[in-house]
Amino acid sequence: MTPHGPDPEAYAQRRRAVRADLAAGAAGASSGTAGTGASSPGTNAGTSGGAATGNGASNAGTCSGAVLFLPESPELIFSNDVHFAYRPETNLRYLTGFEEPAALLLTAHGSEEDGFTLCVKPRDEQSETWTGRRVGLDGAKEIYGADHAYALEQTYEVLLRHLRHAAKLYYGHSRDPAVNQKVLELVHQANAERPRRGGDPLVVAEAGPMLAEHRLRKRPEEIALMRTAGQLSAMAHRRLMETLRPGDREYQAQALLDYEFRYHGCAGPAYGTICAGGANATVLHYTRNDDVLRDHDLLLVDAGGEYGGYCADITRTFPVGAAFSKPQAGLYDCVLAAQLAAIDLVRPGVTIEEVHKACVRVLTQGLLDLGTLDGSLDECIEKAKYSPFYMHNTSHWLGMDVHDAGTYRRDGASQRLEPGMVLTVEPGLYLRADAPVAIEFRGIGIRIEDDVLVTEAGAEVLTQAAPKQRAELETLRRAALAR
Repeated sequence: MTPHGPDPEAYAQRRRAVRADLAAGAAGASSGTAGTGASSPGTNAGTSGGAATGNGASNAGTCSGAVLFLPESPELIFSNDVHFAYRPETNLRYLTGFEEPAALLLTAHGSEEDGFTLCVKPRDEQSETWTGRRVGLDGAKEIYGADHAYALEQTYEVLLRHLRHAAKLYYGHSRDPAVNQKVLELVHQANAERPRRGGDPLVVAEAGPMLAEHRLRKRPEEIALMRTAGQLSAMAHRRLMETLRPGDREYQAQALLDYEFRYHGCAGPAYGTICAGGANATVLHYTRNDDVLRDHDLLLVDAGGEYGGYCADITRTFPVGAAFSKPQAGLYDCVLAAQLAAIDLVRPGVTIEEVHKACVRVLTQGLLDLGTLDGSLDECIEKAKYSPFYMHNTSHWLGMDVHDAGTYRRDGASQRLEPGMVLTVEPGLYLRADAPVAIEFRGIGIRIEDDVLVTEAGAEVLTQAAPKQRAELETLRRAALAR
C-alpha cells in the first residue's frame, strides 16, 4: 500500500462508487443516452469492491455492463540500466494504493470474471534478489482485495475476454502510443464478433472525466492526509526561513526543504521545487536552483511535500536579508491583500472564476496605487493591463497530483465550489528586469500560495502554519541572521 496512505477499506469504497458509475454508464450506452453516470464520492454502491451485485448481468446472446481499464504505467530509464523511482499512474493508485507496475480492470457485466482484477508482476526469486520483494498474484488478492489476479503479461488477453461481455469500455489512455494502439486493436477484435452474437458495437469512452468527478471531491481520509501534507510542508518552509543566510545558493535552500519533507515522513517533494532568488523569481517555473542568494533580494520558494499519496503546494516569498525594501514591501502587501481577499471568498456556490477575478481586482488596484499602471481600475481590468505582471490563473485543483484531476468549467460556465474540493489560491506579481516600470520595481517576483479546502461553512486553509505576514517574516529573518 502507499506509505501512510488510506486503509484497504477506503480503496474498496472508492471502487464500489466507481462500479456504480460503470453500471450507470453502461445503461446509458445500451439505451443510447450520454453521460458518465458519475456519483457522489460518498456513494457505497454494491456490497464489495469486487463481485457484481446484479447490475449489468449478461447472457449468451447480449453484451451489457461496462469495463474500466487502466493500463500499466511503465518503468522509466534514468540512465543505462538505472531506473527512475517508480510512480504508479494516479488513477490506479487512487483505486488501489498499489505501488508496483500493474494494470487494473474494474467491471460490472456479470461474467465469471466480473469485479476487481489486477494484472501484476509475479513473484520471482532471482529478480527480487536485486529489486526487492514483489506483491505477486496472491498478494494482489490477499492484501489489495482483488477478486482476480493475473500476470502482467496476460493483461491483453484478460482485457479481451472482458470486452466480449461489455457494452462500454472506459479507457485510461496511456502516454505510450503502442499501448493505445493495442487496446484499439482489441476493441476492433471484440466488435468484429458482435454481429454473430447479435450485439451492438462496443462504446469507448475516456475514463479520465468519470474518475475526475470522484477525485475532485475529497473523502474524509483524503482530507486528513492533505492536512498532514500541508502541516509538514509548512514546517519545512518555516525551517528554511529560520536558517537561510545571504551567500547560500538556491540549491542549498532546495536541499533543506527536501530533507525536511523526507525526515518528517513525506515520500519527498510533490513536484519540482522552485527556489528563485532575485530576478529569477520572475520566471514562473524556474527550476535551475543554482544561483547565489544575495542580501537585499527576495527568495521565492514554491515547494510542497507528498504524504500518503497526497500533495501540498505552498509558495512563500521572503527576504534573503533581514527586511523587505520599500518597493518590495509595496508589491508584497499588494499580493498578500489579493490572496486574503480571494481566500475570504472561497465557499460553496462561488465559482473558481470569481476567486480569480477577486485576485485580479486587488492586484490591479495595487499596481495603480504603486504607479505601475495608468487609467481607471475598470479600464485596466477590461483591457488586461495587469497581464504583463500577472499572467496565470489564481487557482488549480490539488490532491494526488499537484495539478489534480477535475474540470474547471461545467455546462459552459465556471465550476462552482463544493464541500470537499481543494484548490490553491496563489496570486503573484512578476516584474522582469526589463519591465516598463520604475527601476526600483524591476527584477522583483512575488507569489503567495496556500492550499484551501472548501467546507460546508466556508474554507479551511490547510497550509496556514507557513508564515506569510510581512512583520512575522521580518521577525524570523532578523532572528535567523542574529544567530
